[in-house]
Amino acid sequence: MRQTKFSIAILVLFLSIVLAACSVDSEAADARSTKAGKSTTVYDYLSREVVIPDKVERIACLYAFTGHVVTMLGEGDKIVAVNNGLQRDNLLNEINPVISDAVVPNRGDKINIEELANIGPDLIFIQESTAKDEGEVRKLDELNIPYLVVNFNSIEEQQQAIAMIGKAIGRSREAERYIDFYNDIIAQVSEGVKNIPEKYRIRVYHSVNEATRTDAAGSLPAEWMKIAGVTNVSVGENLKLTDGKYFANLEQILLWNPEAILVNEDGVSDYILSNPQWETLQAVKNKKVYQLPNGVSRWGHPGGLETPLAILWTAKTLYPDKFSEVNMEEVTGEFYQDFFNYKLDEDYIAKILSGKNMRIPKGN
Repeated sequence: MRQTKFSIAILVLFLSIVLAACSVDSEAADARSTKAGKSTTVYDYLSREVVIPDKVERIACLYAFTGHVVTMLGEGDKIVAVNNGLQRDNLLNEINPVISDAVVPNRGDKINIEELANIGPDLIFIQESTAKDEGEVRKLDELNIPYLVVNFNSIEEQQQAIAMIGKAIGRSREAERYIDFYNDIIAQVSEGVKNIPEKYRIRVYHSVNEATRTDAAGSLPAEWMKIAGVTNVSVGENLKLTDGKYFANLEQILLWNPEAILVNEDGVSDYILSNPQWETLQAVKNKKVYQLPNGVSRWGHPGGLETPLAILWTAKTLYPDKFSEVNMEEVTGEFYQDFFNYKLDEDYIAKILSGKNMRIPKGN
């Protein structure tokens, strides 16, 4: 009996020593984990699982949309590399001056990997077209810096992209606030146009950057214009696909004979209104060729940020009686104040709504 009690005592002592050792090891592991920092797992557009460090201090925005979003979510001062298009957006550079001084390590889809490595980002955002280039992907993988692929062709995907960026940079709450605003605008406009019969919906041609570049079915502009209550004449038509962009020819546009034309590139409306080849269109005859506004990005552009504002502006412009209570000057000022913490005076708001002189022309 004494031997049994002694054996039990020895066993208890041994277990106590083992448990104490495990506790010390666990505390040491926790301390190492705390010191190293936590990480966040994010799934990008291609469903890649990407581990993001907890502290992201240096961000490379090699897709313009991501620079707009990172700035809006309050982390713009961490941007160290951009694509050159971001440096052409006047308002964005006023709100976030670091963009003007950021390194530009890519032209189009090609990345100067040495230049990017030298700037030392903690996180890189790229567009899908870059991710489709095996050579570019190989260079990024060898760099061993987390990168996220961003793309969208619908409102749902655009909102998912904003949420993903927000999670990656620790700004999920701010991203959700913008998405809530986006959905509120959709609900407001949908309510305003719901009783317009299909045959009375205004037939619109949308010019994207160039006079004959336009929207195909399944694109973001095709979706948001439908929500705005208009009939997009190019959707579902036989368009020419060139380098991922869709083009109509002038003969098609003349046959469609739209009642209104929306353009999002400064100077295109003047070209259409002054070109004799376009003069037979009822939109031109009735001077209903409208320049979309341009703020941080071009409103309603396939890669722009201010899609909800484009929806509201289009509905207000083409159906003013349905949206008589909407004051676009107030909406515009409040938007940039609320989401970019940037107060605009009346003259600047008017400039945004005119869409004129808001971007530096290419080559300048």
